[in-house]
Amino acid sequence: MFIDPNDLQNDSDKLEEIEKASLRLVVQAIYDYRETAVEIFREEHDLVADIGEDITREALDKLGMSKIDRRLFGKVDYKRARYIFHPEYAVKQALFIDSKAEKFSGQGTATLQTSQFSMRVRQVRGEQAIDIPGDLPMILRVRDESYITTTIFVKYNYAEDNDTNILKNITVSAVPNGFLQTRYNPTAQDTIWLAGRNSPLRGEAFRVRLSFRRLKNKAGWRVQKLSLPPEAFFWNE
Repeated sequence: MFIDPNDLQNDSDKLEEIEKASLRLVVQAIYDYRETAVEIFREEHDLVADIGEDITREALDKLGMSKIDRRLFGKVDYKRARYIFHPEYAVKQALFIDSKAEKFSGQGTATLQTSQFSMRVRQVRGEQAIDIPGDLPMILRVRDESYITTTIFVKYNYAEDNDTNILKNITVSAVPNGFLQTRYNPTAQDTIWLAGRNSPLRGEAFRVRLSFRRLKNKAGWRVQKLSLPPEAFFWNE
């Protein structure tokens, strides 16, 4: 029996369960593809952001997942309307997966746009508390059907060596749905965010950095770091 995504607003534990299962799916896809990812980063000479996007899409397509024939829109690399089946329930999901590629020195954060998540950004910036809404709806309506939105980010941390990109590791993280605001970012002082690299004085669009350390302190499973072969991977709870 399908549950109404609107009911998840009052069932935080079930929503966490859905997001954890979704993260496991993405982590498995990237893990299975990591050897190929190393080769692609080394051999390709496109922009690293494009390389990361291609790897994520190919990894997910290779693994496969359930699919609902609905087109999703948004500023995210990989979008899929799909079913989630659980022994006790089923739900329709709008799964958004975005890829990032940044230098290894910045592996502790991921720079995001508000169009890529549904949480509010509550943080202190310039000694002022701010509260900026995410632009992605918590529940997406498509053709009169409701889908719970889930956002996952795959971040490729790389280094450069003689004009060759060397993939060092991969971080996969699940940003909580906005229904979980009070668990993860109730106030500007209790936050998972860091200031983004944008200048309001120059009219640049608002950006924010997700702190992997802060998110892990809230829920360790939401941030998974994949080492590269021959190192093993162990799921972090």
